[in-house]
Amino acid sequence: MSNPRIYFNEVNERQAVFHRRVFLMAGVAGVGLAALGTRLGYLQLVEADKYKVLSLNNEFQSRLQPPPRGLILDRNGVVLASNRPDFRLYVSRDDDTDVEDLLDRLQKLVPLDDAHRSRLIDDINDAPRRAPVTVLEDLTWEEFSRINVRTPELPGVTADMGDIRVYPFSAAFAHVIGYVAKVSKDDVTKDGPNADPILLNPGMRVGKAGLERTYDLPMRGKAGAKKVEVDVKGRVVREDPGGDVASIPGQALQLTLDADIQNRALEVFGTDSGAAVMMDCRTGDILCMLSAPSFDANRFVKGLTGPEYRALADYDHKPLFNKTITATYPPGSTFKTMVALTALGMGIPTSQTHTCGGVWNWGGRPWKCDKAHGTLDMKAAIAASCDIYFYQLALQIGGPDPIAAMARTFGLGQIYDIGVPGQKPGLIPTVEWVKRARPRDPVWHPGETPSVGIGQGAVNVNALQLCIMCSRIANGQRALLPRLAHSIGGVVLPTNAGAPPLGVPPEHMAFLHDAMAQVTLTGTAAGPNSDLQLGPIRMAGKTGTAQSHGYGGGRGSKGATGAWDQRDHAWFIAFAPADDPRYAMSVLTEHGGWGAGASAPKAREIMRVALLKDPEVQRRIEQPLPNAAPAAPPADTNAAAPDSAT
Repeated sequence: MSNPRIYFNEVNERQAVFHRRVFLMAGVAGVGLAALGTRLGYLQLVEADKYKVLSLNNEFQSRLQPPPRGLILDRNGVVLASNRPDFRLYVSRDDDTDVEDLLDRLQKLVPLDDAHRSRLIDDINDAPRRAPVTVLEDLTWEEFSRINVRTPELPGVTADMGDIRVYPFSAAFAHVIGYVAKVSKDDVTKDGPNADPILLNPGMRVGKAGLERTYDLPMRGKAGAKKVEVDVKGRVVREDPGGDVASIPGQALQLTLDADIQNRALEVFGTDSGAAVMMDCRTGDILCMLSAPSFDANRFVKGLTGPEYRALADYDHKPLFNKTITATYPPGSTFKTMVALTALGMGIPTSQTHTCGGVWNWGGRPWKCDKAHGTLDMKAAIAASCDIYFYQLALQIGGPDPIAAMARTFGLGQIYDIGVPGQKPGLIPTVEWVKRARPRDPVWHPGETPSVGIGQGAVNVNALQLCIMCSRIANGQRALLPRLAHSIGGVVLPTNAGAPPLGVPPEHMAFLHDAMAQVTLTGTAAGPNSDLQLGPIRMAGKTGTAQSHGYGGGRGSKGATGAWDQRDHAWFIAFAPADDPRYAMSVLTEHGGWGAGASAPKAREIMRVALLKDPEVQRRIEQPLPNAAPAAPPADTNAAAPDSAT
């Protein structure tokens, strides 16, 4: 029997293969561990600061905070628009938020009616996750406290304090200043200033009308940030005031308006509908720009309800309509000033007379006047506002073009850059305009000229334009432009220092000044309606009654009776003092009937405020009467006593 043999070749070969694989895997593992170690070392040593910041960002967040909006001031520094604290309630939805249950609990703490609750459910469900949705604004301190105490029981609910816009004089400046309101989808753009993320903050407001809209960007300011600690779901755990970044308030806007004059204008209009504009005829600064009736701009900041808006929109006096620049009306007899200056420029003498018998037959039809004035020259015709005189004067001028050129020289038919949107240029008709407007009948007919001569027919202007016209008449030398914004952020805006000359001979302007002074002395506005009762200070003016529905519209004297919307419009333009003009204005009483009866008394009261605030005019008012005896000289104690009393 032979001994067994042991063969090691196969075993050794398998062991060699195993050892090679072990060494190979160990090498790969070693390289991987080395790479991992290197990467860990790089992250912990080289990029430690970067990931520390990212880690803190997971724990802390900066929430953008709207900046305080810039103030709006009048010419004397009186605040016309400011900001006040506002307590607000927000709700942000999470994945597991039961919106209806949450609102049920909120309804026990703050007032939420069913209609508001229904809108909130839709808004919250439509909003992105954890995006705050405004539930209520302007909470009382008690409501704000109740919510804050129960915040731990109300996940997703935040009670915060911010700023809200407030207008101290509400209605007086509503049309000119405008208002701010919540940001809408149309306000946000992909680029430009309206791409700023702060616009997505539910407490942010932007200008929607008037000067608030025009100067919105400089008055917005720069947003700040509040540092807060959040949990893994992004909910605020606590605030870290030390990390807050202060916001930069918006720039202040100072206007040329005078709060006292503007508020007085609102008072004198009462329930009447119309407009009043006053300018400093030396500088072009607008001191008053009122449209009546008005509305409470503070209501628009929070948002009007449907019934509130319908009540404003359906009221026949149109409180939402800016009658100073957007509404246009026939200027009536105030336009006779332009016809007179045109005639003077063509060499027609002021002594030329025409006879008014109450009716003038021409062109196969009767042309009426309010009464038979008799034979008048130009000055008397302006003072008495005789239509028949100016019918014939317009025909003598020969058509609309020369009158239109003079009207444009004095500011009619134009739009002015004063920062208030919505201006309408009105219409000063010309032969060329007829060709464009009436292609089927592109001819100016002679029968259209007399109507233009008394500011009727196609002629249409707004209250701002008539005030500019009166300011240029009062100034007599320069074509002043209206100026409403004085400065923004302390930087004074352009003035009228370089206003061009009117180019009208001084003697023509002197004649018109004298004729307008006669209007308030002996003419259509004579008497208490235009008497300033300020001693030697007198007011010069021109009345105007503009037909809104033709001669059959209003009834009674000057179309001042009958249905309100059928009456004539009442105009009055004026400047004062008549012998040294400082302030000029236009007043419109919509469907007021007679200019002297409806608008002149309003102009008198508004003008009195401006004159009484002027130190130089005050000195003229307070000067001693001409017949006052001079004061006795001081007694001479060394003189001998007289023998008898004198």
